[in-house]
Amino acid sequence: MSQKLADNSHDPVIWRCAVPSPLRRHFDYLPPEQWTGTARAGARVAVPFGKRAVTAIISAVTSESSVESSKLRPAKALLDEQPLYTEAQLSLLIWAAGYYQHPVGEVLPLGLSPGERRGKPERPTGQTGLRLTARGEGLPDGAPHRAPKQAALITRLREGPVTLTGLKSEGFSRPVIAALVDHSLAEAYDCTPDAHWQVQSPPLQANWQQQAAIEAIVATSGSFSVHLLYGVTGSGKTEVYLQAIADCLRRGQQALVLLPEIALTPQTQARFEARFDAPVVTMHSGMGDAERDRAWAAARQGRAAVILGTRSSVFVPLRQPGLIVVDEEHDAAFVQQDGFRYSARDVAIKRGQLEQCPVVLGSATPSLESWHNAEMGRYHRHSLTERAGAGSLPKQRKIDITGLELSAGLSPEILHQIEQTLTQGHQVLVFLNRRGFANALLCHDCGWSSDCTDCDARMTLHKTPPGLHCHHCDRRAALPHQCPHCQSGRLVGSGIGTQQTEAFLTERFSTFPVIRVDSDTMSGRSAMPALIERLASGEPVLMIGTQMLSKGHHFPHVTLVAVVDADALLFSPDFRGEERLLQLLTQVGGRAGRDETPGEVLIQTRHPEHPLVQQLDAPYHFALPSLLNHRAQAGLPPHGALGVVRCDSQNLQEGLAFLSQIKGDAPIFAGSQIIGPVPAAMARRKNRYRCQLVVSASNRAALAKIIASLVAAAESTGHSRHLNWSVDIDPYESL
Repeated sequence: MSQKLADNSHDPVIWRCAVPSPLRRHFDYLPPEQWTGTARAGARVAVPFGKRAVTAIISAVTSESSVESSKLRPAKALLDEQPLYTEAQLSLLIWAAGYYQHPVGEVLPLGLSPGERRGKPERPTGQTGLRLTARGEGLPDGAPHRAPKQAALITRLREGPVTLTGLKSEGFSRPVIAALVDHSLAEAYDCTPDAHWQVQSPPLQANWQQQAAIEAIVATSGSFSVHLLYGVTGSGKTEVYLQAIADCLRRGQQALVLLPEIALTPQTQARFEARFDAPVVTMHSGMGDAERDRAWAAARQGRAAVILGTRSSVFVPLRQPGLIVVDEEHDAAFVQQDGFRYSARDVAIKRGQLEQCPVVLGSATPSLESWHNAEMGRYHRHSLTERAGAGSLPKQRKIDITGLELSAGLSPEILHQIEQTLTQGHQVLVFLNRRGFANALLCHDCGWSSDCTDCDARMTLHKTPPGLHCHHCDRRAALPHQCPHCQSGRLVGSGIGTQQTEAFLTERFSTFPVIRVDSDTMSGRSAMPALIERLASGEPVLMIGTQMLSKGHHFPHVTLVAVVDADALLFSPDFRGEERLLQLLTQVGGRAGRDETPGEVLIQTRHPEHPLVQQLDAPYHFALPSLLNHRAQAGLPPHGALGVVRCDSQNLQEGLAFLSQIKGDAPIFAGSQIIGPVPAAMARRKNRYRCQLVVSASNRAALAKIIASLVAAAESTGHSRHLNWSVDIDPYESL
């Protein structure tokens, strides 16, 4: 029970803090001894936690605590007189912790840069100058007489303030500058010129559909609204973003643009910098901590006009937010699937509500959730049905490969079309969403397979470099020369991977460059920009790649896209399988014919009569009513709410018993159910056993109550330190 702490003169101050720990609660501290002053919510504070000191965040200042006053420990130091969080940003993070049922002490630090999380001060940005104080101005010429270098610097500053960089170039050393500051003869100040952001190059001529979308977005400036920009691939969605952002900058406000992949950032950054005479900063996991600290501070101080970032950038502080854009809003990369599990798209929408600014969701293949919200009138939908410029939508043709003899997974017709396209001087993209040389290594005699010792999965056969690699736990092993079980030498690869297709095509089309594009070859920050630059030359090139190539890239010289295995997700047990397949094939097909030369998409399948494969001939949205109807019948999102409580342990039975125990007293509402506990689809991963409870409810309020009950039970239920558990609200995968 909360108690008020008594004091002779006034109520004492208690700092309620969010401490970075997996515990779902706040911790109360007293101010440091001999401390006077005020502290505000959102300020960082150094506090003792166990035997160590950590950087916590004050969430509230109060005079009441449920802990006895004698047991409250004093904080070590207040790190911020002014909080680094904006009010809306702090509200967003607290909302996210509650909505996704995650410890607030692990969520709030996401609003800070890496250095700030460690207790370091905000990194300075802009230009620092030096100017004389009134005391310095009052000195006679040539003073101070015993310090000629200081006197020379005073003489120089009488001509006007100078940047520290300028003083250094003129030969004035740091000790000389410091001496004037120490004697109050000069002072440092921020001399960065005020930002006057403007468009640097003229916009492209918008067609009537683009113009209608731009005007609708601009008309909602200064208030919250969500705009679903549904445009076919190559329809000029980025131009809509650019012109809406231009209006935002003219009003002196900042724009936050979320991208699904690091690989898209350099290409997009170059386009934005060419359009705007304004600072454009990027934020992604490939940056160093110091670089991220500077970008974070620039956004907070309002020095960055446009912030381009991946998933975690949704929490970046903004001084004057005016517009939020989520490009490729359907992409799974926006969903954090470990640790703090959240959807950056959904968080961006909540942020727009808190910041009172419009949010634009762009995609050629919108998620069913976003489409449903537009159908219900919650979002404004704007359609771009034609490609911008000279490009036209590619023609699609299905190839039934049932009974055909394939070479590295490719039919004779596709090989003929590849040869024709390359000979005509165009570029080709072969899409195969499987890395490696083969799915697994098998023994032809006894049936042994290259099973991973730590996962319920097979290790993939790789030829460059040679070896076996588990793509789930990253375990690697040498390539055996004989079967470990029967010592037979007849080991064969099973299935097709990008390496095998690359090897075959390199030999078949030896006069043309063959480039493999997957996470094995595109691991460096410069790999994708280098590829894009090479493709821009227009030379005939044959690419083999995974879904990395479907992420919104603009390849103007690609005229043929060949899909090797369209059936990979056709019979997925996950409820999003058909939606993901339709999105993937639409996106990858959209890489063809984006310039003047018409494009063609060839799709290999063993099920050409399947309704979803047939749907590929029609516009993407034609399939959505049927998919939404199936979801409605099953009570699945967006026609219901879904949550998963997962656990992993060294023993499967311990995990199942733990979940059974917490399920016992959970409330059940009409239209809701708890399925499980059951092992996950891959029950063992990284030598740990995974199981889960799946909670479905007719509405979010019921789901929140059920999950909250399960969380409370989990926190009060004893379990070994070898068991971990987590919550996933609106899971991208339910298996």
